[in-house]
Amino acid sequence: MNATDQSFLKMILDASLLVQLVLAVLMSASVVSWAIIIRKRASLSATRSAAETFETAFWSGGDLGALYRSIEGRKAPVYGMESIFEFGFREFSRLRKQPAIDGPQLMEGARRAMRVAQLREIDRLENNLEMLATIGSISPYVGLFGTVWGIMHAFRGLANVQQATLQMVAPGIAEALIATAIGLFAAIPAVVAYNRFSDQVSRLELRFDTFVEEFTTILQRNATSPKAG
Repeated sequence: MNATDQSFLKMILDASLLVQLVLAVLMSASVVSWAIIIRKRASLSATRSAAETFETAFWSGGDLGALYRSIEGRKAPVYGMESIFEFGFREFSRLRKQPAIDGPQLMEGARRAMRVAQLREIDRLENNLEMLATIGSISPYVGLFGTVWGIMHAFRGLANVQQATLQMVAPGIAEALIATAIGLFAAIPAVVAYNRFSDQVSRLELRFDTFVEEFTTILQRNATSPKAG
């Protein structure tokens, strides 16, 4: 550990208890933020990759019934576009076996099932994004609170000093400003990640919307055929 590290650690250890608590909260928020960022990045990447793979199989011209059975029989969890397809095809097949269901009801049921699956997927993708937004928006203010309190504490220590100098007050102000620095350290990655992930979720949602419309058109063309697969 070099002199700079020792000085930085000493300033934290010499800070008032409240400032130390603020720093602990901010560091915890930073750890939580990075944990969410890593998991969310992997989740969104996996969803995009799965959507590309599924679209390749879906538009290959193969039997949709066989595609549905392969997804339904898979032991791994189904998510993303595959989940929307599975919900829609299952509901379409179920309703089509009922003689009392006409064409519009059949299509409305399939579309409704796909929309439910889509909402679940969007909710899954947006999970914990609000935590990133909260960390990004609150952390600078928490850090500023620690800074203000630390500066007040530093100046209170000069109350009984007849002649205050910059050398006497500088260490107290420096340790107080650490709270602002840590607050920004926690906030900036959270804000950047939130904006980036929100954009990616919006793009996936648009992609899901497009697929629902395209798949609905295909089901509508097959609604009058003898068998849905």
